[in-house]
Order: sequence, then C-alpha cells, then structure tokens
Amino acid sequence: MKKYFTLLLLAIFGFAAVSCNDRNDDVIVQDNDTYSVVLDINNVNFAYNADDGYFISRSFTKPLVSTDVVLIYRKGSSAPDGSPVWQMIPRTLYLTGGNELDYDFDFSKNDIMIYANGNYDISTTPQYLNNQTFRVVLVPASAGGKNANVDYNNYESVIKYFNIDDSKVTSL
Repeated sequence: MKKYFTLLLLAIFGFAAVSCNDRNDDVIVQDNDTYSVVLDINNVNFAYNADDGYFISRSFTKPLVSTDVVLIYRKGSSAPDGSPVWQMIPRTLYLTGGNELDYDFDFSKNDIMIYANGNYDISTTPQYLNNQTFRVVLVPASAGGKNANVDYNNYESVIKYFNIDDSKVTSL
C-alpha cells in the first residue's frame, strides 16, 4: 500500500509540475506613450521635384515615439450616403490602357512623405494628383502583436480596434 501511495503522490506532483508555467499568454501589453490620433490632409495637390517625383510632405507637431506606427488612407470616393470611402496606401490604381498609378508613403519620427508615381506620365491624369484628401492614423505598434485581430486595410476596423473617436480629426 505504501508503494501505491508513494507512486500516487509522485504522479500528482509530476502532473502539477508539468501543467504549471511562468508564462501568461493572455498578458496585454499597455503602451502608455502613444495615443491613437487621426489627422487629415485635406484637398492638397502633389508637388513635383526631380529627386522625389510627385509628393506631399507634412511635419508632425510633436515627434513620434519609437512605438508609434503611421497608417495612411486616401479618400477614394464617397459612399451613397456621402460618407468617405478610405483606401489604405500603399495602393495601385489600375487605369485604362494598362496604366498603373501608385500611391506610397514613408515616415520618420518628425514627418511623412506621400508619393505618387506610375508607369506612364501621371501629369496627364491630374484628377489623381490634385485636390486629394488623406487620413493619417497614428497607432501604437505594440498592439500589433500576435493576438491583434484588426484588418489594417479597413479604416473602420482600425478605428474600432483602437477605440478612436474620428469625429475629432485635426488637420496636419
């Protein structure tokens, strides 16, 4: 009987040791230095220079911290109810005749640059270069971990996930 009791005790101890770990997979990392912000660049025209091609440049009022990520959406059209339809960039527009126009961007902690270029002379399609509206969304990078359940291509999904009040948009 003592033998069985010792084996039972050993089995219980072994089960407890194996089933415990010091990891907590449900830990939510809180980013305390980033506040999700929405900024608009309204009705702007792309400028041109030989180094950058067609571009729009804006500076942030405060430098970003290293845990910030920039997402940029272009207002592509309006829905039947008049609300804007936002398209995430980078984006390629496929036009007639095999023409392709690309919107892209880069950012640093101090500024953003939005670029337009294509496989044709894009100055011949000024509707894609003039009176453009972009929405810049600043979000914390740490939220993009393995458990993030957000579709960054969908503006509404991003706004909902980061609990952003986009009625308080400011201009950049």
